[in-house]
Amino acid sequence: MSISENLYKHAKQRIPAGTQLLSKRPEMFAPNQWPNYAAKAVGCEVWDLDGNHYYDMTTNGIGACLLGYSDPDINKAVIDRITNGCMSSLNPPEEVYLADKLCEIHPWAENVRFARTGGEIAAIAVRIARATTGRDVVAICGYHGWSDWYLAANLGDSKGLDGVHLPGLQPAGVPRGLKGTSLTFNYGDKEAFDKIIAEYGDRLACVIMEPCRNNMPPEGWLEYIRDEVHRVGGLLIFDEITIGWRLNFGGSHLQFGVNPDMALFAKAMGNGHPIAAVIGTKEAMDGAHTSFISSTYWTEGVGPTAALATIEKMEKTKVWEYVANIGNTVKKDWADAAARHGVEITTPGFPCLAHFGFKENGLEMKTLFTVLMLKQGFMANTGMYPTLAHNEEVLKIHREALDKVFAEMAAIVKKGGKEAVIEAIGGPVCQTGFARLID
Repeated sequence: MSISENLYKHAKQRIPAGTQLLSKRPEMFAPNQWPNYAAKAVGCEVWDLDGNHYYDMTTNGIGACLLGYSDPDINKAVIDRITNGCMSSLNPPEEVYLADKLCEIHPWAENVRFARTGGEIAAIAVRIARATTGRDVVAICGYHGWSDWYLAANLGDSKGLDGVHLPGLQPAGVPRGLKGTSLTFNYGDKEAFDKIIAEYGDRLACVIMEPCRNNMPPEGWLEYIRDEVHRVGGLLIFDEITIGWRLNFGGSHLQFGVNPDMALFAKAMGNGHPIAAVIGTKEAMDGAHTSFISSTYWTEGVGPTAALATIEKMEKTKVWEYVANIGNTVKKDWADAAARHGVEITTPGFPCLAHFGFKENGLEMKTLFTVLMLKQGFMANTGMYPTLAHNEEVLKIHREALDKVFAEMAAIVKKGGKEAVIEAIGGPVCQTGFARLID
């Protein structure tokens, strides 16, 4: 057994759930075969604990490293800040500079609060919305973290999050008294949204949703949400934690011309260094003056320093244009290689969040693809978040690997269908939702 596998086996006994993030569980990729731990990560390359080298063609830090791992310009800014002290009894001036920069990029916004993670900032924004409006009910569309306010949607007989995110998110430990405070609707489902407005409009504090995720919003959809929420006295929060900075500079809502009352940022804004922000109008953020929202490590200096350097480099390089080009190339490479060998796939969605799907035996084929790509030196599955570090040299090697892997997959399917695919995986099929990892 490898060093990595031994450590993960131990981790599952020591760390409940094995990892701190569901999206980094090896069971979500190729159980017992995924490399698990990184000893080093630079650009779009990763070295595991056993000395194996991989090109990362997955989410590149779950979308956090849009400029690539260990970017030298961000490193320099952060190292300078650390050398001069990143924590003291005084506040870091960079937080003020960052607040000004975010409001400059988003002229509709006037106030900013910071945290260090996406889940924290979503909880802060919902708290502020409830404090500002004096209301309790939150309408949810999509994924927004692990906090009580979010998992409350699964209290009682409801499994509201199964459809809008993923199944298996049990609300164990969430106070039962929160039942009925978080309601869900699916993106583009006007009927479900209208039902929430009709039944809970006078108690609705806010709607929280991503402006988009994989596709452009239906015509008039965001405007309709905004207008209906405002009509009943609630607030609109756009979660830009994943799509922000990728689709265009700043929040994706700038491209759509629909301004929310608050918007959330994290992930790519710090290029791997923890930083999160909620920006908003003065009226919407008024509740932040009366609700107690405070934490020691929201005042350290590395987060805002990294964000300032990251935003500067993103703007200078026009990274959103670059990753769109990389993503389009990768999507074409997937489609071409699959078609060449008779494997049926689809490649929908934005190139900046490139992904594909197998038309038959999806989970089994996805796992087999990952296993075979690992043997070619690539961390890969059916989703890839391109970065500034992905270049034509890497794409060329990737293209060659895809041709070999799809050829082998086609031969396996031809040999014995689903059963042959499962046998060829050489281990368990990947998971899709939350599951216990320890007996």
